[in-house]
Amino acid sequence: MTDLVATSGTIAQAYPLLSAIHSPADLKKLSMHELELVAAECRKRVIELVSQNGGHFGSSLGVTELTVALHYVYNSPTDRIVWDVGHQAYVHKILTGRMAQMDTNRRYHGLAGFPKRSESPHDAFDTGHASTSISAAAGMAAARDLAGRKEKVVAIIGDGSLTGGMAFEAMNHLGDIKSDVLVILNDNQMAISPSTGGLKTYLVNLPLNKAYNRMRKFIWDSISLMHNDFGDTARTAVHRIEDGIKAAFTPGAYFEALGFRYFGPIDGHNIEQLTKALREMRSLHHPKLLHVITTKGKGFKPAEDNQPKWHASAGGFDIETGKNINAPGKPAKQKYQEVFGEALVELALKDPTITAITAAMPSGTSLDLFQQAIPSRFFDVGIAEQHAVTFAAGLACGGFKPVFAVYSTFLQRAYDQLIHDVALQNLHVIFAIDRAGLVGEDGPTHHGAFDLSYLNAVPHLTVMAPGDEQELRNMLYTALYDIKGPVAIRYPRGSGSGAVLHKEFTPIPVGKGRVLRDGKSVALLGIGTMSRRALETAALLEAAGLDPLVCDMRFLKPLDTEMIDMATSRCTHIVTIEENSIIGGFGNSVVNYLNHAHPGVKCITFGLPDDFVTHGSMEELYHEIGLDAGSLSGKILEFYGKKG
Repeated sequence: MTDLVATSGTIAQAYPLLSAIHSPADLKKLSMHELELVAAECRKRVIELVSQNGGHFGSSLGVTELTVALHYVYNSPTDRIVWDVGHQAYVHKILTGRMAQMDTNRRYHGLAGFPKRSESPHDAFDTGHASTSISAAAGMAAARDLAGRKEKVVAIIGDGSLTGGMAFEAMNHLGDIKSDVLVILNDNQMAISPSTGGLKTYLVNLPLNKAYNRMRKFIWDSISLMHNDFGDTARTAVHRIEDGIKAAFTPGAYFEALGFRYFGPIDGHNIEQLTKALREMRSLHHPKLLHVITTKGKGFKPAEDNQPKWHASAGGFDIETGKNINAPGKPAKQKYQEVFGEALVELALKDPTITAITAAMPSGTSLDLFQQAIPSRFFDVGIAEQHAVTFAAGLACGGFKPVFAVYSTFLQRAYDQLIHDVALQNLHVIFAIDRAGLVGEDGPTHHGAFDLSYLNAVPHLTVMAPGDEQELRNMLYTALYDIKGPVAIRYPRGSGSGAVLHKEFTPIPVGKGRVLRDGKSVALLGIGTMSRRALETAALLEAAGLDPLVCDMRFLKPLDTEMIDMATSRCTHIVTIEENSIIGGFGNSVVNYLNHAHPGVKCITFGLPDDFVTHGSMEELYHEIGLDAGSLSGKILEFYGKKG
């Protein structure tokens, strides 16, 4: 970790204005020119930080000027500023007293990569999932109104997040209750990959129409002149003229129909224009939407040229060129998502009934490979997981084999649809669940900590987890061709084990595990990549005098009870290991079966704690929660009655 004391002088030299800003109040003392210099320093600091620590990148660069203007006009933390998703809040953190701590961003025990209320009073709401900001802001405004307070509430939402149904629901409600809330639409035509759908087309219709703005000013001047001299009929007529022109020239009619006063679009990189607009917004006491046009990755050419790639970075890149500077020479292992994406394309090229669905994550799930190869059967529904699942159900009703690739943490948002629209009808929908288990530096909002637990309760659903990359290929084939109802395959983030991939697909017997190491005395039952962790742990137990049996269970549902029976016939102690909440998942299923079939057998379960796991490197997190091989072996030896 960077020595902050040693570098404080260097920071002051490199960032003379930023080093003097300890809260947003310090911004208010600066001139417009100085604010522009602050924005330039913020952008430089974000690029420097992400080149070292990694993190979400393009979004923060795109809202740099907007963030400076917001904190110049509004009074955080009294005024509440809610960032949607939150990966665009790095500049917000810099300007709210955390400049000196930003070197710890996304590091273990350091700052979180997303807004976090426990971290700062300036972080009004914890946000790691999309489309939540307007709902939260509406609730905050209602609380303010009920308490008789006067603070302002602002929600910043991207055009990608606006495709989520929750955002529409919130706008519909907010327009009805008419609370004083400013929604800022940060429109860069991007989520992670380019935004999709009718709303995106609508928003980019005429982004900066000078003719409309001139006409609108003339109309409002006319209304002002008429205020005392003309009657209601004349004023109403002028309002109708304005509404007609607005509908013709801008995307504002949609928002106005929901009860918002629409302003914009304006240049999101012009601080003077932004501050002027935000001051006007402060004086209005009803729902309003400010449409701001920005460029994702603004100020860093590689990010501007390839916005999907630079949505986030793992760090270790050269600031001048954007080239990766990680240590060369080590052969890269293929990522699980890439193995999945390539396998799905291979199968779909031979099977015209296979379709692929993503919720605004084509590159993140490697479905961009499918998009390029078979665009007619690829569907990006936007940030709309609920719709994606029911859309998949409709495809299945029509005789197709839909594969919905989604991060574990985001599938949580569509649990009702999974139950009601897919499982209840026993439809053949395949859920490819990426980022299952811990995800490292992105932290608790992105950890896939609960999928085995929440999927375990769903009837008709087959749930499996590959132990390596070849197993993932085989499970995908099995899911498509050997199972009739809904299927979930969960696999982790990042690189695999380096397993040799075979060209052929080999079906896996449904509900059957495999023995990885024969032994006796203690049985280690792992699921997914935790079966490899079980092998590592077995090596340490063997050195301590035990002869462990190691099984890769592969299936949560149906559970391989014959494998458990075999383990109990050889071993007196059973151990389960899973990278999922300890409550309700794989271990619980094994314990329930043992209680019924083998009540005398001793069993201990290991998994993620009944808590939200923090952010940090995978090694640090595994050690903290006791899922590294050393911690596991020590606890198992105690369980078995031997000293570790």
